[in-house]
Amino acid sequence: MPLVMLLMICLVMAQGGSKLITPKLLASAQKTYGAAIDKKLRSWGELLGESKQAKELDKLRQVNHYFNQQITFVSDKKHWQKEDYWATPLETLASEGGDCEDYVIAKYFSLIHLGVDQKKLRITYVKALKLNQAHMVLAYYAKPRSDPLILDNINHTIMPASRRRDLAPVYSFNGLGMWLERMRGSSIKMGDPNRLNMWVDLLVRMEEQGLQVLLNAH
Repeated sequence: MPLVMLLMICLVMAQGGSKLITPKLLASAQKTYGAAIDKKLRSWGELLGESKQAKELDKLRQVNHYFNQQITFVSDKKHWQKEDYWATPLETLASEGGDCEDYVIAKYFSLIHLGVDQKKLRITYVKALKLNQAHMVLAYYAKPRSDPLILDNINHTIMPASRRRDLAPVYSFNGLGMWLERMRGSSIKMGDPNRLNMWVDLLVRMEEQGLQVLLNAH
């Protein structure tokens, strides 16, 4: 391994991102995406290292801001030549683009890696009423029945769902279950998220790409 690569790995480890940004991940990513991916992964590792000891709400703000700034919105049709594709965080960072699902997936796994209990996080399908289209956001529940905070790539300000009158919830899920959102503050558990083929395919690709640490935390 080149000396520059080793020095970079040491830097990332010193900044607290070593559990995720490993030499194996860096080598694999560089082989697939070229040398430019090193800087992007180092930046992600720095975010995770610097945010590890932050208060939980600060973790939400830092992760939400980071990915909203790092990723440019691009439709799956244009970006991946597919009608619908859920990119891994590595794919999203490498390509510097993604649609709403990709923002949410990157935020979800980053927050879990930072120690946020996945019970508090739900990947949530909504209808964006002003845009009249399907959309995805990340919902954070401080308590099971609390008004969740919404992390979004359209409106970058984190705010309670009760203030997001432009969104109509449809269903939500995390690694533990799926819920049908009947109305604000009310949901019915539907079952296992592994019924979602897109979710299962995402998890398989994450493992293949060396993101096992994120999956273990999940």
